Amino acid sequence: MAQENQKYIKSELLPCLGAVDRHIRTTVGTIISEIVNVEGVAGWLELLPALVNCLDSNDLNHMDGAMDALSKICEDIPQVLDSEVPGLAERPINIFLPRLYQFFQSPHASLRKLALGCVNQYVIIMPAALYNSMDKYLQGLFVLANDPVAEVRKLVCAAFVHLTEVLPSSIEPHLRNVMEYMLQVNKDPDEEVALEACEFWSAYCDAQLPTENLKEFLPRLIPVLLSNMAYADDDESLLEAEEDESQPDRDQDLKPRFHTSRLHGSEDFDDDDDDSFNVWNLRKCSAAAIDVLSNVFGDEILPALMPLIQAKLSASGDEAWKEREAAVLTLGAIAEGCFNGLYPLLSEIVAFLLPLLDDKFPLIRSISCWTLSRFGKYLIQEIGNPKGYEQFEKVLMGLLRRLLDSNKRVQEAACSAFATVEEDAAEELVPHLQVILQHLMCAFGKYQRRNLRIVYDAIGTLADSVREELNKPAYLEILMPPLVAKWQQLSNSDKDLFPLLECFTSISQALGVGFAPFAQPVFQRCMDIIQLQHLAKVDPASAGAQYDREFIVCSLDLLSGLAEGLSSGIESLVSPSNLRDLLLKCCMDEASDVRQSAFALMGDLARVFPAYLQPRMVEFLEIASQQLSANLIRENLSVANNACWAIGELAVKVRQEVSPIVTNVTSSLGLILQHGEAVNKSLVENSAITLGRLAWIRPDLVAPHMEHFMKPWCLALSMVRDDIEKEDAFRGLCAVVKVNPSGGVSSLVFICKAIASWHEIRSEDVNNEVSQVLNGYKQLLGNSWAECLSALEPPVKERLARYV
Repeated sequence: MAQENQKYIKSELLPCLGAVDRHIRTTVGTIISEIVNVEGVAGWLELLPALVNCLDSNDLNHMDGAMDALSKICEDIPQVLDSEVPGLAERPINIFLPRLYQFFQSPHASLRKLALGCVNQYVIIMPAALYNSMDKYLQGLFVLANDPVAEVRKLVCAAFVHLTEVLPSSIEPHLRNVMEYMLQVNKDPDEEVALEACEFWSAYCDAQLPTENLKEFLPRLIPVLLSNMAYADDDESLLEAEEDESQPDRDQDLKPRFHTSRLHGSEDFDDDDDDSFNVWNLRKCSAAAIDVLSNVFGDEILPALMPLIQAKLSASGDEAWKEREAAVLTLGAIAEGCFNGLYPLLSEIVAFLLPLLDDKFPLIRSISCWTLSRFGKYLIQEIGNPKGYEQFEKVLMGLLRRLLDSNKRVQEAACSAFATVEEDAAEELVPHLQVILQHLMCAFGKYQRRNLRIVYDAIGTLADSVREELNKPAYLEILMPPLVAKWQQLSNSDKDLFPLLECFTSISQALGVGFAPFAQPVFQRCMDIIQLQHLAKVDPASAGAQYDREFIVCSLDLLSGLAEGLSSGIESLVSPSNLRDLLLKCCMDEASDVRQSAFALMGDLARVFPAYLQPRMVEFLEIASQQLSANLIRENLSVANNACWAIGELAVKVRQEVSPIVTNVTSSLGLILQHGEAVNKSLVENSAITLGRLAWIRPDLVAPHMEHFMKPWCLALSMVRDDIEKEDAFRGLCAVVKVNPSGGVSSLVFICKAIASWHEIRSEDVNNEVSQVLNGYKQLLGNSWAECLSALEPPVKERLARYV
């Protein structure tokens, strides 16, 4: 836009801040915030004086207009007011903050609310102006604590929660008063205020404030939380619970789903929160608070809690069903934290919950499924004795029975609960596989679209849990025909394919070569889907589909599952195909999740059929190495992780062919290891292993640089579990030390600790190499060897004695 036009718009906006019509004022506030977002305040020097004049005018319209604009700036770009502005003697926040505090005492509720909302935005970034005026802020909060307007009280609660999370020391002098206030407001007639207050208890525990202060509040707090755990009359779940399976799902019933791309290494990446699309309310927040309290105080909360649970459970009559349901929810919430105290009551609790699976109220049936699943892992510990086995069987059959409930909400709860039990029970499910599969496939046949996704998940989890035990003709006859029929029924651009592709990925990995009869059409379908999406990206009309990269990600992950399951048997599928070129294209995709899955497949192919990548090996290696020097922001970490792992897998297969990238990759991996705290455990471990594999193959290229990364490399290797990958890494460590022994002297203590991290080196040649390295240093250092050993802890010395 031309400069004169911009200037004209700005000059016309400022007089409208005090417009009589509130709609005009709020629209002006939005536009001002957008302009500041683009230009900052330095690009509009007239703005700040205009806002100050309006705030000081004592005219309600002008004050409201300025506060509205200011609140939007504080919400969208708070940092802009806490930065130096050319021509201003002080930061804008120093000008506005005293005025905002004054508005805390305004007779106008709208101004009190906007002013408090503005200041609250700064708690997270805690500028010096707020930190230095903390007492004034706290005084203002105490003044507003009993404001007649619910929205203001809600903001007061939010302020105390944020301060507890960000700067707990600020509220410590007032802790008793704040806790007393939060307890009272937790019973506020306005549910949104009570919900904000309820967040405080989890924040308090997370902030590690003194637990003894909270402990004396428990007898009064626990009854409040429990009474808030009953369904509110307007809870949308009450309406949903009426839906039976005959009512078709609407599109809006289908929650957004997120496929987690394949990742190699320690599973420490945050998963998407499955509940992010569920409505957070007072009931759920209260249950979460009870869960957190049970984890902090353990069995100490039971004396205050159990009489209330028992009273609610024994409440009879249809009108008391919400009380009974809340008691079952509470039992599930404390199952982990209070386990020691509940363990002696386990068989009684299970005996009480089992009949509730047949309760007339659907929401009692569904919560009983969840609570039983929370006790699942403890039931499995008792499987060894006859009574424990019998109870486990009853729970298993009870959940399977509820899978076939006619109520959609109960189906969902039973299926999710069953998936949890599958993970905990693993091989204990094997004797029951036939009946489990019969129930799952019966559910598969009757469920509608939303719950069908959860069945896919339960089938996938079952495959992950029992692995090759699933590979029996009798089981495959039950499992595969319905899945194959559904597979054939869905088009290549139908999003209902996503969960089915994920399900097939788990099945192919579990069955291994047993998946071979189904592999060809599955492989071809994945190829077709990827090609269709590549076309849709450039020409949706001729593809007949809109581009959606999740199709590519799910298909790549299923191809990885096939490679892992079929091993070298994948050769006959990939050899005649153009997968190599498609894969290379995916490795260069701009979307990080596509690249992440592409490098996982590259690594899986490297393991089982490296010759296939040969014609474009140099390009694969070059692109993979580029990921390690990329800007390692959050979404790139997983890509770097898989690329790093794939380079290592290729290196041990093609050996000298990786030579062109060794120096660059060594440099990148050295930097990652040096800044390990800024990345994550998985990437650090994979970097340590791949560096070791490259060092094993080309010690002459790695050894000259070893002093730069020796210490963090050894620390990372100490954390890797004993396996073949660790053996490879130590072959490399020993190889570079032999080439450049002096380069390891300054890190010798860390080399020793890394060697001592082995429980047992099973490979004879690695064992010998390690022994030679230590004895070499013993000779090299002479009398200083004893000095080096004295710096080590006794357990480390003890383990080293095996080799020296």
